Amino acid sequence: MNGTPSFINFLDALNAWQLVREARVATGLAAATSFKHVSPAGAAVAEPLTPELVKAYQVESKELTPGAVAYVRARGADPKCSFGDFVAISEVVDVPTAEFLKGVVSDGIIAPGFNARALEILKSKRQGSFIVMEADPAFISPARERRELFGMELVQDRNNHQVTKADLADIVCGTLTPESVRDLLLGLIAIKYTQSNSVGYVFGGQMIGIGAGQQSRVDCTKFAGVKADVWWLHTHPKVLGLRFKVNVKRQDRINARISYIQGDLSPHEERSLREALDSPYDLLRDDERRDWLKRMSGVSLVSDGFIPFRDNIEQAHKHGVSYVAEPGGSVRETDVVDACRGYGMALVHTHLRLFHH
Repeated sequence: MNGTPSFINFLDALNAWQLVREARVATGLAAATSFKHVSPAGAAVAEPLTPELVKAYQVESKELTPGAVAYVRARGADPKCSFGDFVAISEVVDVPTAEFLKGVVSDGIIAPGFNARALEILKSKRQGSFIVMEADPAFISPARERRELFGMELVQDRNNHQVTKADLADIVCGTLTPESVRDLLLGLIAIKYTQSNSVGYVFGGQMIGIGAGQQSRVDCTKFAGVKADVWWLHTHPKVLGLRFKVNVKRQDRINARISYIQGDLSPHEERSLREALDSPYDLLRDDERRDWLKRMSGVSLVSDGFIPFRDNIEQAHKHGVSYVAEPGGSVRETDVVDACRGYGMALVHTHLRLFHH
């Protein structure tokens, strides 16, 4: 409909569209994702924002419809990585959604439709080069997918399994809440379209940490956990209390907050942060960071392959995980189950291998 998509734009758009279409069906809520380099940086459904997230996501004065809320959440999961993303939304794009997109750095969007005014707003973005693609919700993909690589055509069956609540029926230990069911469904669908190996943390209807493409699953778990911690620390009162000068751009505020959260600033980062703020700042102390992270609980963890060792559960416990969904079937499954029981986590065996290549 608008713009000139590149090869990677098409890869992002087609994977992202499948994610949000499936999440919409599985949860019954508007869904959105922020894609970068053929994996989601974030994905979410339209659950109301808390006052803390309204401030953290810089949408205090914005009108937000369900599609807009879903994308604000999806982009807010990892706002540094979402810089220059490709967007997918399960709903017809309306003016509030287009207005929010107008103010962020993004390459393009795919959605099932656009109202007239929203389309005009998006077509004017990036001096007219913003990519706008319309998806057909009724399209059914062929059962097999083909790709040419190094002169060879590779053929594989498409993973056409639609994730539903039935995939959470085999509860090995613990119990699930309605919120955890929503989060586990979203997480399983998100990692279904994430480069394997992949592990995802989910909370409040949005991915808050995704570890993708690592050779070791525990490295995925650690990497995603670090991202989840950074997301949680965005709601710390000292982070929300940072006061920026009026001329500081949105992305510069995001980058400054992340530098502040991570601490250990380089001289350049320290200078940039000082210049961006309109008052002196006091860095988070290690004890403040630890105390805030201890409040993190009720997080769900999903894995695209079986969890081979209990070290993944040990890492998950550090990041507030209470619910785990994985295929099951590891040789050391008993160790994994014992670890979940020991930490009071619910464990679900999905019997689904969701590797994505």
